Parts: sequence; C-alpha cells; structure tokens
Amino acid sequence: MSSRINHQWCLASRPVGQIKQSDFAWKEMPVPIPEDGELLVRIIYLSLDPAARGWMYEKVSYVPPLAIGDVMRGFTLGVVEQSRHPKFNPGDIVSGLLGWQEFAVANGKGLMKLSKASSFPLPAFLSVFGLTGLTAYFGLLNIGKPEAGETLVVSAAAGAVGSIVGQLGKIKGCHVVGTAGTEEKCHWLTEELGFDAAINYKTESLRRSLSMHCPNGIDIYFENVGGTLLETVLTLINLRARIVLCGLISQYNATDRVSGPDLASIIQKRARIEGFIATDHYQRAKDAISDLQKWVLEGRVKYRVDIVNGLENAPTAISRLFDGSNKGKLMIRVSEEPL
Repeated sequence: MSSRINHQWCLASRPVGQIKQSDFAWKEMPVPIPEDGELLVRIIYLSLDPAARGWMYEKVSYVPPLAIGDVMRGFTLGVVEQSRHPKFNPGDIVSGLLGWQEFAVANGKGLMKLSKASSFPLPAFLSVFGLTGLTAYFGLLNIGKPEAGETLVVSAAAGAVGSIVGQLGKIKGCHVVGTAGTEEKCHWLTEELGFDAAINYKTESLRRSLSMHCPNGIDIYFENVGGTLLETVLTLINLRARIVLCGLISQYNATDRVSGPDLASIIQKRARIEGFIATDHYQRAKDAISDLQKWVLEGRVKYRVDIVNGLENAPTAISRLFDGSNKGKLMIRVSEEPL
C-alpha cells in the first residue's frame, strides 16, 4: 500500500487579499499505513467552505492556525480502506476534518460514520446533512429562536447555508426575505425555495427594498456577509431582535481595515448578537440530521450541490465562494464513490 501516491494540497503562504493558487503547494507522499487504533480513509468528496480563508490566517481563532507546510484543512467524506480500529471496518463511509488530500490516516476522533441503509446521495452528507445543514439548523433554531409570524432576513441567501436557513424559517412560520447577487439566484429563492421575497443587493436599494419587504421590521437576521448590509439591517430591527452571526464573507479577503456599523441600535432595541460555530453543537447532530432528513423527504427543504472534479482544482475552485459564481454547496470530487 505504501507504494501508492497520496496527493495533497499544503499551505505554502498566507494569502493577502484573494486566495491564489500560489498560496498552496502540491505534494506527493506515499499513502500512509495505519497503526494500531487507526484507520485509512480514501477521500471521496472535499467540502470547500468560506471558513477555509480564516484557517489560513496566522492568528488563533476557534481552531489553531495552520502552519506553513500543513495539509490544508477541510471537511471530507470518504470510505475506510483499511482499519486497525475496533469501531471502524473497511467499507464504512465516514465524514470528518481530514483535509485537502486523497488519503488520510485517522484515530477515529471527530469521525462520523454514515448509516449504510441511507438512500440519500453521498454529497448530501457534506451539504444539507453535513456541516452546512447543521450550521443552518443550530444557528437559526438555537440562537435565532424563530416564532411564527416573525420576520427573518437572510444574507447570502442563495448560498449553501443561507438557502437552508430560509427554508427552516418558513417551516417555523416566519416571513422570510433573502438577499442575493443575481436575478437567477433571487428567482430560485422565491420560486423554488419558497422565500417570501428576495433582494438583488447589486441592483436594488437595500434600505428601500428591506423596508418594503419587511413592513413590520426585522426580528431575526442571519448574518453571512457583514458590511453595508448589516449596517442597513440594524436600522430596521425590532425590539428584542436576534442577530445570528454566522459569517462575514465580505471581509475575509479585505486588505484594509473594515469599518463597522453603528451598533447604537443594538442598545436601543435591546437586541442580541451571538456568534456561533456549528461544531459546538455536535452532541445534538444526530437529532438535527434526523429532522433535516425528514424535511427533505417531505419536500420542505431543498438543496443543491456544485461539484468540481479533481483535487487538483481545489485552489481555483474555492475562489467561487468569494465571487458568488458557485450555485449550491461547493465541493470537490476527489475520487469515485464505492460501488
């Protein structure tokens, strides 16, 4: 087995501005051999997430920073090829943070085993039933605490997380308004996903459109973008509003200081802003996935995936998260699914 080659993308430099292919180094290593208590996983799908930009910084956040030369961090789904671990067997399908590579040795910690009885396609377990769906589920339901009749606004609503957030809001009886950057995305939100309204932030006045579509103010704001959009939303929030701070993608590639909004309205309206990381709620992941699977089967939650073939394309494909060209959950097909 050690004669086979494991291709990896490693961090070569810390990005300045947009992520570039030169920020990564393509390496070839022998496929590792698991020791006692370990298992070898062949990666099938690699998730590309906006969080990867933060992982490339040198500063400490909710996870330790990557060192130059480390395999790039990323969530994956793969198949166990060899196991010396008592809880995993060859052929098991597992998901976990195994990185931008074709093969990985793991000790089992942080790995989730998928049920072999599942009839859902494997990419669903890196999207609606993976970290994407869990982020939407825990962020909206645990922090946003939606109630029937409230108004929910979702930024980057056509993105992988935002699209699910809005549909969960509708399940809970909310009036849901999303923002997106193209007419095609806005049409998808209203005509296919059931959003009550969608705003094209590139062609419409945010203030005017939000005021029109949220005549009773904003009770919950699910934040994925930051910047001007957050600033505008804060002028329209209601008493005891909740702002779910999931991401600030408009700021991730900034090279100059980003000015923040005036937070006076947070005090005046006694609103609550709370940041969160979905992995903090993993102890309830099975319950969340069960709910999401039920709603998908009922047709109440829809999702789409955007799959790029080949690990070699990961450094260029990830830029699609930041220029808005991806449609659905972006991932790389690293190898073929098992028969």
